[in-house]
Parts: sequence; C-alpha cells; structure tokens
Amino acid sequence: MKPSEMRVAALIVAAGRGTRAGGAIPKQYQSLGGLPVLQRTLAAFAGHPRVSTVAVVLNPEDEELYAPLLPEGARVAVGGKTRDSSVANGVRALPAQTTHVLIHDGARPLVSANLITRVIEALQSGPAAAPALPVTDALWRAEGAQVLASHPRDGLWRAQTPQGFDLAAIRDAHAAHPGGAADDVEVARAAGLPVTLVPGEETNLKITHAEDFARAEMFLKGGQMSLDIRTGIGYDVHAFEPGDSVILCGVEIPFEKTLKGHSDADVGMHAITDAIYGAMAEGDIGRHFPPSDPKWKGAASHIFLRHAAELARSRGFAITNIDCTLICERPKIGPHAAAMQTALAEIMGMAADRVSVKATTSEQLGFTGREEGIAAMASATLVAQ
Repeated sequence: MKPSEMRVAALIVAAGRGTRAGGAIPKQYQSLGGLPVLQRTLAAFAGHPRVSTVAVVLNPEDEELYAPLLPEGARVAVGGKTRDSSVANGVRALPAQTTHVLIHDGARPLVSANLITRVIEALQSGPAAAPALPVTDALWRAEGAQVLASHPRDGLWRAQTPQGFDLAAIRDAHAAHPGGAADDVEVARAAGLPVTLVPGEETNLKITHAEDFARAEMFLKGGQMSLDIRTGIGYDVHAFEPGDSVILCGVEIPFEKTLKGHSDADVGMHAITDAIYGAMAEGDIGRHFPPSDPKWKGAASHIFLRHAAELARSRGFAITNIDCTLICERPKIGPHAAAMQTALAEIMGMAADRVSVKATTSEQLGFTGREEGIAAMASATLVAQ
C-alpha cells in the first residue's frame, strides 16, 4: 500500500493500575522529567506526521488524572478486565477510514519518531510488524532460588511496542482469539498472520518497577530524546503567457493562459520546494537544479519537490506540515484544492491532511491583481526523527 493511502491510528493502552511501580497513583500518571508518563507517550504519536488519529484506552476512575493530558481530537475508550478486551474496545473507537493501527503501551513514554516510522513502513508490505531487541544475556530456567538449566538464547527477542497491524486483520484476529494473550503479536500469530520484526530501541523501555523511572530519567538527561524542529519558507512568482492551461501544485487546470518558466512553471510546487530546502539551510531550487543547465528545460516540478522531500528524509527529518497559499485573481483554486493536496502528499510521501493548499486574491492590486501572473508562498515544518 502506498504511504498516501494509509490512514494510521495509534491506540495507546493505559487502563492498568501499574501497582508494581509503587506510588499513590497509577504509573502512567506519575511524573517523568516534569511531565506525566502518559502525556509523553501521547505526545510522541500525536506529533508524528504519519499518524492521523490517536485513541487511548483508559480507566474511567482516572478521569481527573487523564482529562488534562489528552491531545486535541483524541478518542477515548473504556478499559476492559483484560488487556485483550481493552484493545478490542480501543479498536472499536477508531475512525471508519482507518487502515492500520499501532498498539502501544502507555507506559513506554520514550518511543521515538524513528521507531514509529519503521513500524509504519514495514506495514506497507505486510499485515503486521513489531519492534524487538535481541536477547544478549544468558538465560536460565529456575525453580525458586535454584538454577535448574540453561536455555539457548539463539533466535530470542525482547518484544516492544508499538505493534502495528492492518486494522481489519487484527480486529478479526482478536474476535477469534480465546483471550489471555501476552500481547497483540501473539493474537496475530494465532490467526496465522506473518509478523515482520523491526529493530527496537533500548530507550523504548516499559516502566514497570520504581527503578525504571530512574532509567528513563537518565535517558532524558542524556539528551537522547531532544527534539529538533526546523521551519522554512518559500516564495515564487511566474508570469502569464499565451496558452490553454496552468499547472499548479501538480494539477493541470484549463485556462486561457499558461505560466512562463524554465521548467513547467508550477509556482506553488516551487514555493513548497524552496520552503523544504530552506528548513535544512540548503538554498533554493536553483542551487540543486540550475536554470542554466538545459536538461531542466521544461522539467516537471515534481522532480524538484521529490528531491527536496527525499533529501529531508536522508537527513533524518520528517516533513510534518506544508502550508501553501496561491495568490491570483484567476483561475479559481478552490475547486482544485483537494486534488492539489492529494498530488503533493503523494510526491512527498506524507498524509494529505498534513498538506494545506489555499488561495487569496490581491484585491486587483499589483501584478497579480492585473492578472499578469501568479505568486505563491509556502511554509514547511520538519522534525528530526
């Protein structure tokens, strides 16, 4: 499935009591680095560019604790008596358009954007994927305090979350499972679903005991979870010349004129491309595709935009938001805005609901008001993964 066709929801399971961690309140509401554990977990998914919905399974008795922590638009489901039933309740709370779900422990607050991305990308070619770390310590089987035997560790892995699934497949798997599974991968395997393993991260620890808070604090103080956010802006102008259509943000619109330029003169796509380059301090289109080079004569602008998006990914950034404003009297942009969003999202490999295309006029002032051409402004936000 193409990335633009995926609608990924994050389902955070956080209805447990967490008594082994101690404390007067459940562990997911205890402070970690000045913020509640659950707030950190929710923020990791709510801020990810490939996650369109966040749902959380909670205990109604904790409403005073969780109400201030929920991100805008988060969906809430009531926890069940077992983890299986909690997940089933959460799945039912997801929007109808959801295609995939990431099921994550609320007590894993240090999950990285990079790990979330790896799981989502693995779901493009299979029905299930989950992160894990190889077992490196020797394993013993014991009875009480007595070691009975050693156990080979070859092929053994430590399971983590988020565990990702095709939504319909895991829904059916849970419906057919008798219950009592340790996690959702066990449910998926019981239903015959192949599960792709992706590399986990040591920092993605699950807070279970009181001492785990100290380990998590150490990771935070070590700067391993620092957030690098970049913003860039772009601006472009193209004049009209005789023709029968214009190409704007990847969509061809019939019109009595066309836009003049060395390439296909897609003024909106050029502004967006420059915004992405700008966020990385990488100059503009002209640096990467010099107009003096004849091979770019008449080139399709999606070549430039795709290059900028791929360069961002290669530098470890996710494009989390694009906002483009087209400035012209005509043609009318509104009827084509949705198609433009879809086209741009496909080129950049991101969700369409993170791409904004809108238009304004200049009230018949200036060159755009005299219908001599079209201008475009754009901004791009990049977040290090």
